[in-house]
Amino acid sequence: MIIMDDYRKGWALRYLREAEDELRMSEKVAYSIELILDAARKAQTAIYYVLGDPSSVENLVQEAVGTTENVESPVLRCLIDIERKLEKIESLPLSAGEAAAKEAQEIIKIASGVVSLFAAED
Repeated sequence: MIIMDDYRKGWALRYLREAEDELRMSEKVAYSIELILDAARKAQTAIYYVLGDPSSVENLVQEAVGTTENVESPVLRCLIDIERKLEKIESLPLSAGEAAAKEAQEIIKIASGVVSLFAAED
């Protein structure tokens, strides 16, 4: 079992909670794309905190998204997939709030699994 330090664990759990709350809140305001995107980004950030320094992980993902080479690391492939889902949400029209919410829910589900795996209690 992999245990992370309390600082990163706290931030990962906080971002995940906020992501879930914002997605629920988006349902109350006719699936606001802005809230949905914010929720999905927070879930992504929760994963980044689990994996290390969020800005370093983000830079690594951005570099990998920009390449045409095959990515062998399953973790990096997952992070790239999440980034592409976020780009898809960003490109959806305002009327596609429900579709955006489904994409965000999938990202939050992945983040929840990753955070619970790495942030397991002693």
